[in-house]
Amino acid sequence: MNNGIVLAFLAYAIFAWGDALVKSMGGELPVFEIAFFVTIFAAVPILLTKHGNERWLEFWRMKRPAAVHLRAASGVTAGMLGVYAFTTIPFAEAYALIFLSPLLVTVLSMLMLKEDVGPWRWFAVFAGLAGVLLVVRPGFRELQIGHFAAVGVALLAALTIILLRSLAGQEKRTTLLGTMIVYGLVINGIAMVATGFTVPDASQLARLATAGVLAGVGQFALLAATKITPANQIAPTHYSQIAWAVLIGALFFDEYPDVFAIAGLVALAAAGLLTVIRERIRLGAARWNPFLRNRL
Repeated sequence: MNNGIVLAFLAYAIFAWGDALVKSMGGELPVFEIAFFVTIFAAVPILLTKHGNERWLEFWRMKRPAAVHLRAASGVTAGMLGVYAFTTIPFAEAYALIFLSPLLVTVLSMLMLKEDVGPWRWFAVFAGLAGVLLVVRPGFRELQIGHFAAVGVALLAALTIILLRSLAGQEKRTTLLGTMIVYGLVINGIAMVATGFTVPDASQLARLATAGVLAGVGQFALLAATKITPANQIAPTHYSQIAWAVLIGALFFDEYPDVFAIAGLVALAAAGLLTVIRERIRLGAARWNPFLRNRL
């Protein structure tokens, strides 16, 4: 196991614990307020990291502004939907639905990029959907708005992946992240004031700060991992978050997936890994990483 894979495992563990802190504030603070403060504190470690030939003061210089702004709006919306999903439905169920994104990329690549999708990739899509159905079991259990919010996160992540493939290195990292941070602060800030601001107490502020810093550090760790290890080798580590979701949900939120849910999570992870394998065979090496985090 090389250093890149270790860093990727660490990044996804950091993301999971940050999401758990967000979940812990469900019912305590409004969604927009949680998203606003997480964005502020996530910006701190992100702003401390940049490529040597990039400057944060020039993040607004863009070659394809429409695509950059669309990516920022997608990331901010996914962040708000993610907060709502984590604070309203079981942790493992939220992750199961969000993890549909790599499979949705297969469908969108066919619809938007006119790519040929072979039988193995379609099999992975249907196997992943079957896994999600085992976890959520609509018809046997009541679906909540949080379930649809998590699906929204997955869809926006898939759209962002397709968008980033079209950008293909044309924009600087500082531009992509800087724009998303500005969008997050402005949109969440306005919505937070408009819907009623609640002053966080010391415990809430500490959790918000920690969740934000973890999101920023996780982004940095994942970026560092992709610099030293091919994305197609890192991608499978994404599913370590399923184990974290089950563990954290059981230890801190009294959430215990039954045998059907566990089987569904395993099927979903297997479908995602099959997608990675087929992309590597089809492309020779992954041109894009479908597991980079779309939200702060």
